[in-house]
Amino acid sequence: MPQILTPRLRSQMVLYSRKLHQMGWVANHDGNLSVRLQGERLLITATSFSKADIDDAALLVVDMSGKVLEGRRKPFSELELHVAIYNARPGVEAVCHAHPPYATAMGLSGCSLMLAAMPEVVVSLGAGIPTAPLSMPKTPEGRERVGELACKHNAMLLAGNGALTVGDGLSMAYLRMELVEHYAKIVTLARQMGPVRELAPEQVDKLLEARRKGGLEPNPEAERKAR
Repeated sequence: MPQILTPRLRSQMVLYSRKLHQMGWVANHDGNLSVRLQGERLLITATSFSKADIDDAALLVVDMSGKVLEGRRKPFSELELHVAIYNARPGVEAVCHAHPPYATAMGLSGCSLMLAAMPEVVVSLGAGIPTAPLSMPKTPEGRERVGELACKHNAMLLAGNGALTVGDGLSMAYLRMELVEHYAKIVTLARQMGPVRELAPEQVDKLLEARRKGGLEPNPEAERKAR
C-alpha cells in the first residue's frame, strides 16, 4: 500500500541515500530514490545532490507528472523511469537507481546477467537479471522498456546507466540493489576463471516454484487487485 509521509520515512530516505554513497554505488550526483505515497504522490531525492549530502531539505514531494508539491529543489531527470515502474507495478512502493560498478560495467560491455547460476539469487531475483537496451533520456522507448521489464523482474540493468531495483519499501529496494551488485561481481570473477556453470533447468524450475510460493514473483494483476 502507498505509504504515509512521516518523519520516519523521510529519515529512511536520507539513510539509504547515504548508504548508496558509502557503498561506492554512486558518485557526483548519480543515483536517486523514490517512494510511493498516498494520494498519487512520490517522495523523491532532489537532483544535483551528492547522495552523501542528502538531508531532509533535499527531499521533494511530487505528483506523478513530476510537479513539485513540497520542497524547493528540482526533481531528478530520470523520474519518468520511476513513474513508468509505478504505473506498471501497482505493488511497488519504492524504486532505487544507482551505478554499482560491477553491474554498471556489465551493462556498458553487453555482458549478460540473464543466467541462473546461484540458487539464492534465483529465489530472490528470478532466473536472471535483464538489461534494458540503451535509450536516450526522456524517450518513450526508454519508459516503455523499463515498464515492460518491471512487470516480470524486480531488478534490471540499464545499458549505460547502472541498475534499477524495486521493492515494497526502501529497505527491500536497497537490498535487491546490494544483491545485484554482489551477483555481478561474483559472475565477473567466475568468468575470469572459466565458463560459468548454470543450474540445470529442473533445478531452476524448483527454485522458481519456491519463489512463487514465497510471494517473490512479480504479479502486476494480483497487485492491482490487492490495491
